[in-house]
Amino acid sequence: MKRYRKHDFPTNQVRRFLEPGPVVLVSTAWNGERGIMTMGWHMMLGWNLVGAYITAGTHSHRLARGSGECVINLPTLDLLDTAVGIGNCSGSDGDKFDRFGLSASPAARVRAPLIAECHSSFECVLREAHDNADYDLFVWEVVQAHVAPVPKRPRTVHYRGNGEFMVSGKEVSRRRLFRPEMLEE
Repeated sequence: MKRYRKHDFPTNQVRRFLEPGPVVLVSTAWNGERGIMTMGWHMMLGWNLVGAYITAGTHSHRLARGSGECVINLPTLDLLDTAVGIGNCSGSDGDKFDRFGLSASPAARVRAPLIAECHSSFECVLREAHDNADYDLFVWEVVQAHVAPVPKRPRTVHYRGNGEFMVSGKEVSRRRLFRPEMLEE
């Protein structure tokens, strides 16, 4: 088994190695306004619970907090430049659906729109929010999921910090090593 020789590393950059999931586009709607934000800081908290960091004072924070709903949309590699562009501007400057040529589709259970160009869309309701001086953590419950059957395993992008991304790729299975009760059906 290989051993690694390690060096000290800045603790404020560990996210480059520990980012838990793909970049997502979070759509919101409230009081006649809609918005989209690019998000890399989120985590699974349970089978259908997602924790997400949304900066206070932003347009998306106001819409998410006001409505208590959102849609977490999963873009693929072909939307990377769009996702970066969305993250580089504020929704208070105008409608990002219009600005980036994205199609808003009606959701089944929430007022926030789905993004038709994304592989998957997960309708969410706010389960709880923790606002404090360091971060605002939203805990979302996924109440409806919409997933394209093709591709089965989409090429997602994962933010590594400093403007660099990793693209999902080759998958390997170790299913045979798991105890049967540990596997999902």
